Amino acid sequence: MSRTHLLLALLLAGLSTAARCAPLTGDAGVGLSYQPSEPAGSHYETKPMPYLDLTWGDVGIDSDEGLTWAALKTGNGWSAGPLANLVEGRNGNDRLRGLRDVPDMVELGGFVQYSPVDFWRVYAQAGRAEGGGHGQGGALGRLGTELDYPLGGGVFGATELVAHFADQRMNQTFFGVDATEAQASGIGAYRASGGLQNWTLSQGARFPLGGHWSLLANVDWIHLEGAAADSSIVSQRGHVNQGEVQTAVAYKF
Repeated sequence: MSRTHLLLALLLAGLSTAARCAPLTGDAGVGLSYQPSEPAGSHYETKPMPYLDLTWGDVGIDSDEGLTWAALKTGNGWSAGPLANLVEGRNGNDRLRGLRDVPDMVELGGFVQYSPVDFWRVYAQAGRAEGGGHGQGGALGRLGTELDYPLGGGVFGATELVAHFADQRMNQTFFGVDATEAQASGIGAYRASGGLQNWTLSQGARFPLGGHWSLLANVDWIHLEGAAADSSIVSQRGHVNQGEVQTAVAYKF
């Protein structure tokens, strides 16, 4: 059995177990996001988005972290298991005309998390993006921490800091420019290396609306590092420092 099929089988097993053993809890809703259209930050777009932060037994479904299954758990806050997530692609148009399109891909991998209390966690995730074009995709990882806290009046805040990593192939997919692309786009040729790709600092808040409903707001600051920051795409078309604003109305189960 291939690595892809094995991970998908593990996640389906987790969903099957959750369906038999546990109720659905968490939040689900819809909202809007104003965000960079692709990792180099060449331009921004406003797009509708689903908001999901649901737990079904040991299975989690999250808008940012995708589908996870805590297949291994200990009594002192440790958990680990497989994950599947979406890696959004890129269209070679507008300011990136002449660059190759990158299709949406699926990340398959695993995670380990330490959360001794409900309001704080530290986690590491690693996976591989599958389903890209020739030479596209690659390995990626995240190391992060998140803290939730009350702000008064029923309002809760959340602060998260995440370091994103990528191998040479993954960085080349979004930040590299080969000779053909350079000639077609006017962007200088560039061959990316692997390593730390960016830091993302997020600040969120939850405002009660009554009953089970809440208004959610989140602001992200993204700072590119290493080969990503040095890319000719970033220097000629994009931004090293980027921002993202999200808002949603969600129902708590």
